[in-house]
Amino acid sequence: AVRLEESGGGSVQAGGSLRLSCTASGFSLDESIMGWYRQAPGNECELVSSISYDGGIYYADSVKGRFTISQNNAKNTLYLDMNSLNPEDTAVYYCAPTYLPPGGPCRKRAYNFSGQGTQVTVSS
Repeated sequence: AVRLEESGGGSVQAGGSLRLSCTASGFSLDESIMGWYRQAPGNECELVSSISYDGGIYYADSVKGRFTISQNNAKNTLYLDMNSLNPEDTAVYYCAPTYLPPGGPCRKRAYNFSGQGTQVTVSS
């Protein structure tokens, strides 16, 4: 499997911050549009943010102004800085290329990518 391993999740109080990391191996992050996705229980897999090889960036409206996506190509690592967290941000967060079909990023093992996601829990 291609390695895309998430880390950095945890439990924080509302207003807190976390930094998620996604380390890749066997896959060059700068050759694909990469995204951070999240899935809360009972909810669909949601694209939170993406970054393209030419620097184009997308944020979902729900996180705009609070989250920042970045990428270190030398380390082949994708990041998501999350500030002003609120309970609605509670979910499992995944990194994946955006070319996977809908729902695919949150079950990426079916597409030969490793990684189980990282849990983010925000309490009020």
